[in-house]
Amino acid sequence: MQRDLHAMSATDYDLVVVGGGITGASVAWDAALRGLKVALLEKDDFAHATTAGSSKLVHGGLRYLVNGELKLVRESLRERRLWENNAPHMVHPLPFVLPTYGWGMSGPIVMSIGLALYDLLSFDRNWLNDDDKKLPGFKRLSKGKALDLVPSLPREGLTGAMVYYDCQMFAPERLCLECIEGAAEYGADTANYAEVTGFVSEAAMGKGVRITGVEVTDRLTGATHTIKGKLVVNASGPWADRLMGFADETPARRLIRSKGIHIITRALTGENALAIKSKIGGHFFVIPWRGHTIIGTTDTVFEDEPDSVGVTEKDIADFLAVVNDGLPGLNLTRADVLHFYVGLRPLVDTTPQVAEGADGKKDSYNASRAAEVYDHAPEEAIEGLVSAIGGKWTTSRHLAEQVVDLALKKLGKTAKCETHCTPVYGGEIGRLKSFIARAKKRHAHLPGDVVENLVGFYGSRIDEVLATADERQGERDELLRRLGPNVAEIGAQVVHAVRHEMALHLADVVFRRTGLGTLGHPGPDVISRAAELMRRELGWDETVMAREIAETTRAFEPQAAKGAAA
Repeated sequence: MQRDLHAMSATDYDLVVVGGGITGASVAWDAALRGLKVALLEKDDFAHATTAGSSKLVHGGLRYLVNGELKLVRESLRERRLWENNAPHMVHPLPFVLPTYGWGMSGPIVMSIGLALYDLLSFDRNWLNDDDKKLPGFKRLSKGKALDLVPSLPREGLTGAMVYYDCQMFAPERLCLECIEGAAEYGADTANYAEVTGFVSEAAMGKGVRITGVEVTDRLTGATHTIKGKLVVNASGPWADRLMGFADETPARRLIRSKGIHIITRALTGENALAIKSKIGGHFFVIPWRGHTIIGTTDTVFEDEPDSVGVTEKDIADFLAVVNDGLPGLNLTRADVLHFYVGLRPLVDTTPQVAEGADGKKDSYNASRAAEVYDHAPEEAIEGLVSAIGGKWTTSRHLAEQVVDLALKKLGKTAKCETHCTPVYGGEIGRLKSFIARAKKRHAHLPGDVVENLVGFYGSRIDEVLATADERQGERDELLRRLGPNVAEIGAQVVHAVRHEMALHLADVVFRRTGLGTLGHPGPDVISRAAELMRRELGWDETVMAREIAETTRAFEPQAAKGAAA
């Protein structure tokens, strides 16, 4: 992928997609596959916000059954299977242990009924290309076996546990990037650090206005550009209502922003995830991930500007109290927290009376995760603008399908969706275990864990990444070495990210092109080594390099509390 806003400003597009998270990425991928000329614009780096700040799960949403959202659960379960098929290096089965207590709503009878319905709704879960990815039905465990599996469970009232299956992602930010790369492969033009600051419009026939493009500021140079398109898709996630405000000061759709923080610790639960309910903070997950454990997530309404979201020490302390209430046997302390991150869920707020709690405050926990595709023409007389709002990671592909269906209708074109049966960029693998074995044999000069990590991040494109080491004379040995003794990443990944994946800042590489920083600070030497490789590629001077290292290092630190001294 190459970034060229000047060339984009000289191009007429069918679709201008605003937002480089998984919704925008999926829309661009789908539209490009259907033959539309697509531009994708992101004001920060691709997948920098909600997309990267998830629980890494691709799941049906078991708790949505309680709200009677069977349609959403069925949609999610179908999409879970499609992600398994189309991104086999990225999406993997994950067993969940769900403890049961007493004989009421949290007891084994009610849970069995719910999980039986969950399995019924996922009747197609094993229509997969790889037998290793098939998901068994749920099973019940006795109290003794539940405690053998999870000794930290509270014992009072424990009647056993259920084991059911969902899926998790190896790296959601990479999976999002692969959708963008797939769009680019089919002709889409993309740019990160390209902030949309307004719409270009003209009077529409009859009444209202027609959006004909967007005004864009290049955040690297300060230059402004106009990108023209027959249709603009607002896929900006937690910023969606802010973008709508450029067209209408009182947009017809509102958002609830739900803040979700996660913490990462040492490995706690083996290969099983836990779904736990705390008396003081709702439910949370304890999820094995890349040799560590993710615990998440909180779910609280966030009313400040989306750009200001962060994780404070108070957030961490409050969440640890919830976790230790739900799993007192863990006895987690602040010292156990190796890393933390945050995401904002954009939830559709079209019926405030439903989303209000008993005290009149917004309730993000019980708000629906259903998405909406909103055409601004009928209600607001704004032609040429479609907003994709709400939704969840798992159903992003299907949301994009609906957006592109509407776009084609408005453009007077027809083309069938292909993303349900097309591997993502890097997804043409077949059986994953066999692919990894062949990759290790082919690259026997590299350590096995390095090859496995490369397959996890790049899938079938692993050889393209390794070929980066041969692009310039004398680089091979250096770029095939680990960036540090305790990491699986190698120098070629950093260079490939700059040359071919539009990485422009050190944080882009550390947090989104590789997994260097996603488990916690990898160490100053590793950060400095990655920065040095980027410096050579991008021509940074010592001042710029020092600033990049400082800004990346700050991302590992908690956000200062409001009102704290600077």
